[in-house]
Amino acid sequence: MKLAIIGLGYVGLPLAVEFGKKRQVVGFDINQKRIDELKSGDDFTLETTAEELHDAKLLSYTTNLEDLRDCTCFIVTVPTPIDEHKRPDLTPLIKASESVGKVLKKGDIVIYESTVYPGATEEDCVPVLEKFSGLKFNQDFFCGYSPERINPGDKEHRVTTIKKVTSGSTPEIADKVDALYNEIITAGTHKASSIKVAEAAKVIENTQRDLNIALINELALIFNKMGIDTESVLLAAGSKWNFLPFRPGLVGGHCIGVDPYYLTHKAQQIGYHPEIILAGRRLNDSMGAYVVAQLVKAMMQRRIQVDGARILVMGLTFKENCPDLRNTRVVDIVAELKEYNCQVDVYDPWISAEESEHEYGITPIAKLPAGEYDGIIVAVAHHQFKAMGEATIRALGKKAHVLYDLKYILPADASDLRL
Repeated sequence: MKLAIIGLGYVGLPLAVEFGKKRQVVGFDINQKRIDELKSGDDFTLETTAEELHDAKLLSYTTNLEDLRDCTCFIVTVPTPIDEHKRPDLTPLIKASESVGKVLKKGDIVIYESTVYPGATEEDCVPVLEKFSGLKFNQDFFCGYSPERINPGDKEHRVTTIKKVTSGSTPEIADKVDALYNEIITAGTHKASSIKVAEAAKVIENTQRDLNIALINELALIFNKMGIDTESVLLAAGSKWNFLPFRPGLVGGHCIGVDPYYLTHKAQQIGYHPEIILAGRRLNDSMGAYVVAQLVKAMMQRRIQVDGARILVMGLTFKENCPDLRNTRVVDIVAELKEYNCQVDVYDPWISAEESEHEYGITPIAKLPAGEYDGIIVAVAHHQFKAMGEATIRALGKKAHVLYDLKYILPADASDLRL
């Protein structure tokens, strides 16, 4: 079985590297720049090192679909985002299915890893594969689904050490898919009873996390009104063994801020309006505006003029210590500040300025000037920011300024505002 990995991003590349140590793998991506960088041993996602890329002796890279003709198993790891109306955008998935369909042969297996709603593989992707290949599903070719569980920036939980859910379109294919992943997954696998079960399992993993964070965010809103420090409450409650250690904050990224909308979209298609899931989404999506409202209120109380104020936002990635900008909700803070006519500087040592400008129209500053800011928001808990400490961060502000520690990187009494 020769593998083709379709999409070499945060999910596809680590998978291709691990399989490339064991068997022939062709890594396919439509981005020629990405292919060129990988060939030179450079991974901008920082999910793999130059050494790991070098060790994958059986892995090759291409943008040419014809190079996949002799592959017999295709693993699709393209993004599944949402559009501006919070609806699933299956465009990358459909286009990837079209590409695979053009080179699909009798006996081949197509495995999807992209997060989708239950039924998407068989209802949305399979018809595309059939159309472009001229083959019949479960007669000429077969499918599997094994949802990605990559945690960007996490050097402890890697693709091989996270248990993998697997499934197949027939019992025999399910066994083959499971055996394939067991070649590289040291943590083992869980073979689901069907593709739809595996799809549903993935989408509820992040829906559950989203709702848990929404609860903590709502508690933070309540405690702020009561003048109680939220972290102190959570530390006290966390002394009980079964209290879940969630923290309030912005909920973005490629999974938690997106996946619930896939599930609710499907639920509404079948006539059910999900109330709890969408309520959690609404609350989490409103946190950027809440943070800015708190900052503006604190500035006005100190008689700091808001109109024209200079604000520093520290961090743009969706989580700490990684360069991943996908669906970051820090952009909500930036946009809301601009509504108040504030001059906003964004600083993040982890990101590509080119990507930031392309994705969000935000040009980050390269250096931190001293004594310039009326307000400072620590939006991401990068280790560089933690190492700075209160004095160094406050030195960036004017004599009168407001420091908002959104991520609890400072002691409770070291900032002016906390979530």
